[in-house]
Amino acid sequence: MNPFGTRTAYNDNILDRFCINIFCQKIAAKLGGGKAGFVPESPTFDDDVVRLSQEIMRGRSSKDQRELIREILLSFLPRGIPQLFKLVFPPSKFSAEFNALIASVACKWLVGDMEIQEADVQVSPTEFRTQSSVVHIKKCRYLEASGCVGMCVNMCKMPTQSFFTNEMGLPLTMNPNFETLSCDMIFGQTPVPLSQDAVYTQPCFPVHCSVASAEASRPCPKMDSDRPSSHVSPRATAAAAAMAALAAESAAGLGAGGMV
Repeated sequence: MNPFGTRTAYNDNILDRFCINIFCQKIAAKLGGGKAGFVPESPTFDDDVVRLSQEIMRGRSSKDQRELIREILLSFLPRGIPQLFKLVFPPSKFSAEFNALIASVACKWLVGDMEIQEADVQVSPTEFRTQSSVVHIKKCRYLEASGCVGMCVNMCKMPTQSFFTNEMGLPLTMNPNFETLSCDMIFGQTPVPLSQDAVYTQPCFPVHCSVASAEASRPCPKMDSDRPSSHVSPRATAAAAAMAALAAESAAGLGAGGMV
């Protein structure tokens, strides 16, 4: 089933448009203005949020992209708020559930419809706790509009996880589902490193991505610009080895011919 088959229609209200405008302005400020950071008087989600996100990706490593988004998220907060947040909301069942509730209301303009779900959340390496701290995003607006796995991971998942876990002191794990475009925000659960995350081997959306590999199983190249070569698909590695062998044989033949 193609998750992009039926495009979700959004009717943004005044508050939604305000949030879109502020978000675009924050991105533009980090881009330094100019053509790349241009924001029209009335920016729209599909035309401007996605375009500005693409500008962030242009010429930057995946780590630099995540760092820039982290800085944008921090720019929304007055000085001292992260420290105050850690005092008011230390890691606990209440903190996780309360912030899940806030996120389900505050982020609708960005990701679409959400609902709170109860689940057994892994709050430590050896402990699971039943709590209503999972925000289930039914079909992510950002992912649907961008159609980009790398943008999902570097512009949303990784910087948002880092923002809550490291800056605010409240662990957050985000698990996108690329088959349905849904996502689970799990407050209270510490995220794993990207290289150990299930998304690390996620291929591109072939219909929507200009750099998608002909090999359907090859991971999205935009996700991690520092990805070790060991994560390149075996088929690609074998092809490269075969080409190198042919080149060596050719060179050897030429060398032998020159000696005759």
